[in-house]
Parts: sequence; structure tokens; C-alpha cells
Amino acid sequence: MSVLAPTPVPSHLDRSTAGFGHRIAERRRLARQDRMAVCLAELHSARALLADAATVVEAGWIQDGWFAYRDEQGRQRLVGAHNLSEITGRQLTGACLVGAIVHAGGGVPAAGSGPVHQALNLTWQALFAVTEPVEHCLSPAARTVRVRELTRWNDRPSRTAGEVTTLLGAAVRVAVSRVDRARSLTGGVGV
Repeated sequence: MSVLAPTPVPSHLDRSTAGFGHRIAERRRLARQDRMAVCLAELHSARALLADAATVVEAGWIQDGWFAYRDEQGRQRLVGAHNLSEITGRQLTGACLVGAIVHAGGGVPAAGSGPVHQALNLTWQALFAVTEPVEHCLSPAARTVRVRELTRWNDRPSRTAGEVTTLLGAAVRVAVSRVDRARSLTGGVGV
């Protein structure tokens, strides 16, 4: 009686099949690590931007406008959406909460940038005590709603500059907690 032994698979086929799965898994791991590194970089940038925004508020905080400047007669002028072009080339003398974040992020031309959006989102989360991370890429409509909520909060008649800087400090702490959480999820490896 003759027993047929199975034909062995050539070693180069065995390695390539196992290697393919390993390469796919490694690519996925590296992609996750890259996304995490980008997220951490954005959070660090937003944290620094928020600290700079607090300095802007401390230098001159306003309500009922986004920015303020002194005109040629020395009068303070408020700037909002309707007259935003007036601040071009002028030294700011004040900013509201949102204006301070925009200014710290690079000014009006940078208002649509990722770091400014991230800082506004973190500030909104701090204001409403949102403890879980929320959607990173908000729709323009959702961003507009959040900016309006921050603006309404800033413009409340009883609001003080101290409360605004306290909120910015809370937003910095939210950013730090997001960094810590991201690091704990990855075990601190590669981030």
C-alpha cells in the first residue's frame, strides 16, 4: 500500500502569501499612526493658538464686533462682517473671543484654516463641557452655528474679559486632554 504525501508548496509562494498579509497589516498600522500624528500636531497647534488668543483678549477685549482699531482721529472703531476690510493694514486694539482666535491663527485670511477651526471647536467644547471628542470635520453650517454660539456668549452684557480668558484656558485644557487621550490609545508609540 502506497501513501501519497502531499506536495509541498514552493517556499517562495508560501512567503509571498504570508508577506502580503503582513504588508497590508503594516500599511494599515502606519496609516493609523500617520493619522494620529496629524491629529496630535493639529491639537498642539490649536493649543498654542488658544494661548495666543488669550494674550490678544488680555490686550484688548471687545463686544458687539469682531475686531477694533483706532481711526485717524483716535476713535475706536468696531469691525464686523459688514466692514471687515477696514482693518486691512491697521493695528488692532481689541478683539472678541472669536476674533482673538482668528487673529492668533493668522488673521482674517487664515479664518478658514484647520488650526483656527480646531481652536474654535475646542473652545466650543470647553464652553458646553463636551467631554467626548466630537466630529473633527464639521460642515460649514455646523461651524457657523458654533461661531454664533461663541459670539452670543462673548456679547452677553454681563460678560467680562476675565471670563473669556478663563474659557480660552479651559479650551487649552480640552486640547491637552485630547492629546493625552490620543497618546493613551496608541500606548504612546510613535506619537
